[in-house]
Amino acid sequence: MSKVAWLFPGQGSQAVGMGMALAAAEPAASAVLQDADMALGFPLSKLMAEGPEDQLKLTEHTQPAILTHSTMVVRAYAHKLPKADFVAGHSLGEYSALVAAGALSFSDAVRTVRERGRAMQVAVPVGVGAMAALLGMSKEDVEAACAEGSAFTDKIVVPANFNGPGQIVIAGHLEAVQAAIEAAKTRGGRKAMLLPVSAPFHSPLMEAAKTHMEPLLRELTFKAPFAPLVNNVDAAVVSDPEQIRDGLVRQIPGAVRWEAILDQLFEQGVTTFLELGPGKVLAGLVKRQAKERGLEVSAMSFAGPDDLAQLG
Repeated sequence: MSKVAWLFPGQGSQAVGMGMALAAAEPAASAVLQDADMALGFPLSKLMAEGPEDQLKLTEHTQPAILTHSTMVVRAYAHKLPKADFVAGHSLGEYSALVAAGALSFSDAVRTVRERGRAMQVAVPVGVGAMAALLGMSKEDVEAACAEGSAFTDKIVVPANFNGPGQIVIAGHLEAVQAAIEAAKTRGGRKAMLLPVSAPFHSPLMEAAKTHMEPLLRELTFKAPFAPLVNNVDAAVVSDPEQIRDGLVRQIPGAVRWEAILDQLFEQGVTTFLELGPGKVLAGLVKRQAKERGLEVSAMSFAGPDDLAQLG
């Protein structure tokens, strides 16, 4: 029997005005905005609605905004969507997935991801770290380019996001990332470019953020989710609250294994993928990877009322 996965986007999907059409159309979604403002003690809803964009792009604001929008979609439309057999989220999206599956309260999650955003931002001074996308390269060639970049500069650069076949993001010290980009060019990489981000997320340079967040995550109450989570750091199917908590701790400096997550979901028999929240990045990655694997799947994105027409 065909199975369903709910997917939740991570940082980069934010935009001024996000979630506002949904809030206007659905009282349940509007209530989530009010809950976010109350939990955080400042008007996140106003920032999402009006910006300014430079403030919304700050990691400490972006992370709760994306989680809030995803939760708005779930609260408004869960009864209309095919029920999830599995949930998964890209980086920050793992928190959205856990809220959607009933494993973590929204108020706890939105406060935690704001602190997570702060911790990740201050872990490395601006300008010291960087991230870059390497396209058209194998996992092995990217790892080799990172090894060359590290050896040449005596600094850190590692694969940070395995987003899909030939789509890998690296992170680390700026000099090492730049050296890895040059090494990638000699290995036949189709494209290599620095990304407009303010910190080297999902790299060993995030250890300070992990140290800061671990005691906070240890204090949170997790429940068994109604649908198992496929986690970022291991691409493993988990339902045990302590395994979920441990994965969130290790996720901060660990790589996002999105390609492996999708392969795990394919192996579990998932053929319907619903991306819930802002943007359409994850649905696109599903379609590309399924095509690469020779699989027939359905992948849809739901951010607001206009998207319901996809259900027929």
